[in-house]
Amino acid sequence: MSNTDSNAQAGGEECRFCVSKPGRELMLESEYGFAAYDRHPASPGHFLVIPFRHFASYFDINDQELVDLWGLVARGKEIVEAKFHPDGYNIGINVGHWAGQSIHHLHIHVIPRYQGDVENPKGGVRGVIPSKKLYNLAPD
Repeated sequence: MSNTDSNAQAGGEECRFCVSKPGRELMLESEYGFAAYDRHPASPGHFLVIPFRHFASYFDINDQELVDLWGLVARGKEIVEAKFHPDGYNIGINVGHWAGQSIHHLHIHVIPRYQGDVENPKGGVRGVIPSKKLYNLAPD
């Protein structure tokens, strides 16, 4: 699942994150990556954290990038808090085609959530598999 050798997507297309950074309005930039608002936001304030180095899988990240990118998540959240005042967050990474990854350059989604944006938010990220979203916690 690793893709660290090339800036090409599956099918030979150039990676949109490698070629589009200059055209993006950046929220933040760091030594190893940047944060920018999603061009197709799931909610107001939805942003992405994207490493400069091209690789597809979260499992190919190195220790320095790991610390740096999660720092961008935290700093970006502060900006979103001040501007949008969300009530919660979903944070997610799609790794691989069958997990929904469509751009094969690691990126972290930070999606602000708002009271009433869905009828029943219980289960959160478990909703990626609809039949597993709702569950009851059995006592231990």
